[in-house]
Amino acid sequence: MALYLKRAGHRVTIFERFEEPKPVGSGLILQPTGLTVLADLGLLDDMVALGARIDRLHGADASTGRTVLEVRYDARRGRRFGLAVHRAALFGVLFRAVRREAIAIETGVEIETVEAGERATVIFGEGRRAGPFDLVIDASGSRSKLRQCAGNAGVPRPLAYGAFWASLGWREGFDEHALLQRYDRASVMIGVLPIGRPDAGAGKMAAFFWSLKPADADAVRSLGLDAWKEKVVRLWPRSEAFTSQIDSFEQLSLARYGHHTMKLPMGRRLAVIGDAAHSTSPQLGQGANMALLDAAALSHALARADSVEAALETYAKARRWHVRVFQALSLSLTPFYQSDSLTLPFVRDRMVAALARIPPGPQFLAAMVAGTVVDPFKRIGLAELQWPEVG
Repeated sequence: MALYLKRAGHRVTIFERFEEPKPVGSGLILQPTGLTVLADLGLLDDMVALGARIDRLHGADASTGRTVLEVRYDARRGRRFGLAVHRAALFGVLFRAVRREAIAIETGVEIETVEAGERATVIFGEGRRAGPFDLVIDASGSRSKLRQCAGNAGVPRPLAYGAFWASLGWREGFDEHALLQRYDRASVMIGVLPIGRPDAGAGKMAAFFWSLKPADADAVRSLGLDAWKEKVVRLWPRSEAFTSQIDSFEQLSLARYGHHTMKLPMGRRLAVIGDAAHSTSPQLGQGANMALLDAAALSHALARADSVEAALETYAKARRWHVRVFQALSLSLTPFYQSDSLTLPFVRDRMVAALARIPPGPQFLAAMVAGTVVDPFKRIGLAELQWPEVG
């Protein structure tokens, strides 16, 4: 967002809660939606150089080996693909671009609230104030404090299941262009995602994850690392190539997820983007991509409206249906993959497998994963990029 604004001629200050800006988390997939925004920012080539092209998502039952999920990006025309990246790589590409644009960054501060009138003032935890600003943009994530200032924030709903995540060295013998998953009903999901390199000098890496309830994490730890690894390998023997790299639970980050959608991602002199405005489970892999689309939409609205107020209304309208459709899809699909249900995985294993074989099922699944079931581009002034050949 800061890049868009600076390039449009605005003065921009980024306020960062960490003492030193840094990435948090393991890996993610940049979908055709997010890649289109990065291309619009002139950063696609930098990102492709670090990431791993993803052509398909494949899931199998851990007991039988039967394929129960097969999604191919090429089911739709246009040579689309996903790009799996380490969060450090995405952060690095964006951060270096911010530095090149000489955008001001103030670190070690956290905004507690916003006072808005003709202009806006931000208030930090120690009572210090900064401003006035024409617009405050809240990109502080799913635990945002600022969205309450919009007056329509609602209450986030914690999801029962989260995951252990680790960034590990890549191992041969796995498909370098696929997200691979194994399921034990819906209570266990194991995944391996190639994520390229965190920076140009690093080796290839993988994101390895294991779903569980955050409430059960302490119990898993108390049984010991060997017991956990034995369970993982029993369900997916080949995963030992990754579990053997884990020497301590300290290597595993526990991710918690919640579902939340603001009715309007805006308030007076305030725009809310990304997970602060709409957070959900990672089942469809849309989080970072939705944030990138939000940034492009808000930039487009500000460039064409004759006032900040009009721009905020245009931004909210432009993102409304795309966000609502994908939030609904994610919420409805999550219990099929992360829940205690015995019935839903039975239905999943038959319904999704059939859908992946019978047109227009493969095309719908590809559009759902790509983030284009609803066209996100037209209303935000972008055309989907012409897909490059990537090796």
